[in-house]
Amino acid sequence: MKKILVIGGGAAGMFAAIAAGRKGYSVSLFEKNEKLGKKLFITGKGRCNLTNACDMEVLFESVVTNSRFLYSSFYGFTNQDTIAFFEELGLPTKVERGERVFPRSDHSSDVIRVLEQELKRLGVRVFLNREVREIREKDGRFQEIVLADGKKVEGDACIVATGGISYRTTGSTGDGYRFARELGHTVKECRPSLVPMETGEGWTRELQGLSLRNVSAAIYDGKKKLYEEFGEMLFTHYGVSGPLMLTASSYVGDKLISHPLKLVIDLKPALSQEQLDHRILRDFEENKNRQFKNSLGKLFPAKLIPVMVDLSGINPEKKVHEISREERRAFVELVKALPMTLTGLRGFNEAIITKGGVHIKEIDPGTMESRLVKGLYFAGEVLDLDAVTGGFNLQIAWSTGYAAGNGV
Repeated sequence: MKKILVIGGGAAGMFAAIAAGRKGYSVSLFEKNEKLGKKLFITGKGRCNLTNACDMEVLFESVVTNSRFLYSSFYGFTNQDTIAFFEELGLPTKVERGERVFPRSDHSSDVIRVLEQELKRLGVRVFLNREVREIREKDGRFQEIVLADGKKVEGDACIVATGGISYRTTGSTGDGYRFARELGHTVKECRPSLVPMETGEGWTRELQGLSLRNVSAAIYDGKKKLYEEFGEMLFTHYGVSGPLMLTASSYVGDKLISHPLKLVIDLKPALSQEQLDHRILRDFEENKNRQFKNSLGKLFPAKLIPVMVDLSGINPEKKVHEISREERRAFVELVKALPMTLTGLRGFNEAIITKGGVHIKEIDPGTMESRLVKGLYFAGEVLDLDAVTGGFNLQIAWSTGYAAGNGV
């Protein structure tokens, strides 16, 4: 019987082991942590955003790096296949805003539980607290793995699903990149992605914890627009986060590593400048005897008002009926284009995923087998593949894991 070794007990590793197990192979899974799915457990704030129920076109558009490489694996195991797979294992799912798919229970532990049950049903041997130190090949073909205690385990094929280097506490310490390099593979430079960003303005600290929904963000490198999207953002003590900003980091991170970028927030994207001006005029009319600082309660959350008043340059004590047309128009422009300076990315400990990884030109897209070492496969985040938030990165893990498990 063909003997398959899987390194890594995360989403891609478990899925690869299940796919290989369903082919009737003898499968052994090695996980250096004390349990499976540690990163999976914390995804989606502990709810586990399994996949996205969008159509295939949107699925490919949501992949930021090397989407073409995923053509075979995405069609080989689609997002709809993912939903059906978990439903068949007895895990009901639900679709939420943005077509995000979650377990109906809202517990990521239930996702891990059904995967573990399927591994057990298939007879997959799971070895916990077993760190793999080395992968060996002979004459261009996979031969064996060497564990941390020196024990050697031979196999017919090996699937590397060790993840990236984000959330290191979950065991993602870059082992797969080292294995790949030692076996002659190219590893594209890794950096944090889907990660909060730092800003140069001190006033963001005053807004720490404030979440803004339905705003529009644009990021510029000089006059060139790099990114524009609508959604939800969060202010932090160091800068900006939230879905809108995390996704932005995927597109602008390469530039931001070398130099600052300009972030422009439209706080009222549903209104044109003219409509906003009329709205503010109406609010001023209702508060005509009030000071400027006390007239913006209907326009902004309380925490944002002092900052916007300060940035406007209008005297906070000024009565609203004394504010000039020029001052009001300048304030409208500020609301429609609040400027900030992005100065850098936060580190891997705060990144959801890793950008970069094993070069896809050295991997067969249909089977995930290495083009350099026969019998060696890669799946999941260890590859140079990444997508925006919304369940897309987990879909990459399921699809590439499935391809690898079927390809062995």
